[in-house]
Amino acid sequence: MTAPLLNAPERAAVEAAIRDAETRTSGEIYCVVAQDSSDYHATPLAWGAAVALLAPAVLLLAGIEVTAPDMLSLGGWTAQQVEDVGEATARAALFGALLLQALLFIMTLGIVSIRPIRHALTPRGMKRDRVLKRAEAQFLAKNLHATRERTGVLIYVSVAERMAELVADEGIHACVAEGTWDAAMAVLTDGLRKGQAVEGLTAAIGQCADVLALHFPGRVGDNPNELPDLVVMLPPA
Repeated sequence: MTAPLLNAPERAAVEAAIRDAETRTSGEIYCVVAQDSSDYHATPLAWGAAVALLAPAVLLLAGIEVTAPDMLSLGGWTAQQVEDVGEATARAALFGALLLQALLFIMTLGIVSIRPIRHALTPRGMKRDRVLKRAEAQFLAKNLHATRERTGVLIYVSVAERMAELVADEGIHACVAEGTWDAAMAVLTDGLRKGQAVEGLTAAIGQCADVLALHFPGRVGDNPNELPDLVVMLPPA
């Protein structure tokens, strides 16, 4: 099993950063760290099928040929016997090709089913799509859409894909320009890439708080903490 991105003291440090950030804004910041965003079960099947289908063409390009016995050396054979030999040769070649394809499919399926290999061979675009979808699902599951002023922000990190997403509620979208969160996401992904997850998360939380405080500043006596200041750790999908 993959080791968690954050240990207990590191989670406590990020949660402290969330509490500090929310003193400056009426918005709510929530962090979710997932081991991965999908099991990518289709990846081994796709690679297995591709390798199996391409194998005969690769063998032909490599110069491997299927030949029948030299009919000129088989004196006295009838036309029917020659035809039977040709059919038997064709059947043997077809059976051999199907057997090779089956073996390659099974071998490739087994190899690509290994989790690190499966993740490495999954197209980046597919991983980006799955990360976004799971981030959006977590936004709803954690009730970030139910805050009083619709000012919830989810920071979602998917460890295996080395990707992160930020999902903000509609109350925020109405106030901020496109690309507002790019700087926060850049510092987060840079921290993850360098193995400095805590530094990346806390910096991103601080930058999100700066944006939220500008449009949704905290109000003395009226700044309820509507969501727990936690870092939620999700197991593999």
